[in-house]
Amino acid sequence: MKILVINSGSSSIKFQLFSMKERKVLASGLIEQIGEPLGKVKLNSSHHKEPVTQKLAIPTHEHGIEIISSFLIDSKIIKSLDNLDGIGHRVVHGGKFNESQLIDDNIMQEIINNTPLAPIHSPANIAGIKAAEIEAPNVPQVAVFDTAFHQTMPPYAYTYALPYDLCKRLHIRRYGFHGTSHKYIAEEASKILKKPLSKCNFITLHLGNGTSAAAIKNGKCIDTSMGLSPLEGLIMGTRSGDLDPAIIFYLERMEKLKPYEIDMLLNKQSGLKGICGTNDLREVQDKMSSGDERAKLAFDMFCYRIKKYIGAYYAILGRVDAIIFTGGIGENSASVRYQSCKDLSHCGILIDKKKNDKNSTHIESRSEVKILVVPTNEELEIAKLTEYIIQKNSKAN
Repeated sequence: MKILVINSGSSSIKFQLFSMKERKVLASGLIEQIGEPLGKVKLNSSHHKEPVTQKLAIPTHEHGIEIISSFLIDSKIIKSLDNLDGIGHRVVHGGKFNESQLIDDNIMQEIINNTPLAPIHSPANIAGIKAAEIEAPNVPQVAVFDTAFHQTMPPYAYTYALPYDLCKRLHIRRYGFHGTSHKYIAEEASKILKKPLSKCNFITLHLGNGTSAAAIKNGKCIDTSMGLSPLEGLIMGTRSGDLDPAIIFYLERMEKLKPYEIDMLLNKQSGLKGICGTNDLREVQDKMSSGDERAKLAFDMFCYRIKKYIGAYYAILGRVDAIIFTGGIGENSASVRYQSCKDLSHCGILIDKKKNDKNSTHIESRSEVKILVVPTNEELEIAKLTEYIIQKNSKAN
């Protein structure tokens, strides 16, 4: 099967085309600045030695999909987008869905209905789906939800202590995000440990510009750090993570900020950026080495919050087979991993500094709890789930 994976942002489309038999990427690319006077295109395929780059006007997502289609045809990978076996779309918010869904009119309406829960991401996801349906009307389209993996959480973990009827009416609850990443690395870790996923207890840490943690018991998510939105939980590049809700009302009174201004402050101007002026952890560490005290504060806060979640999730899991680091920071920052795991010997967690510094897969030696670095591959996970849903639907019919 050939599966095209599409991740649509408000002004971008990221894609990868997979041959599922070999789990091989045949083509990939990024289309940026959609809707602006001049957009950027960077495309790669197994038929091109060098990336194909262009600058041209890309008015809509539909035009972006047309560019992808033309590139794949010119590369002689497919004769038409309609020759694909499936198209998998990353959809940030799945609401009630606990697994990926074959997109039809009813599912599309549910995705549209969920827009208030993800007002920034959902319109872009919907635009990408509609554009792909126009270009490839006969190809099965699958929605792969970031939230689906976390739908196994028990009610006491996902329910907020607000008026119950209000929560029910407005669908307020903990949903969690980065689900495809947490699912993928849990599956990979079970292979590394040579233990069935259904018998594994993990603490998974997806650390990038967006960061999240998950507690996985017997292969199922029982808690996660992000909530109704991706704002809750760990400190992130530009997001605050956990904070006292009263701060919002205090800002409103003292700074005369409007709701959208507070939203922007918490999502775009906080986190590492808010503390020391940059959301790039590499720059934070460079500043630290130059003696910047605010950069050190940002780094210490970032790692401290991770350590708190490790402790909390250790408590609810009881037994932990492994702590798994992934994402740009999780895979590449030895200092974050070390700072987040050190002084946890009372929990059976001992990090091997030498192995950690080498970015090896196993970064512990004497630890009861394994510490693993597992590169994430959300696009492959989306492709696998797309293939599964298409085959499942085919058998049902």
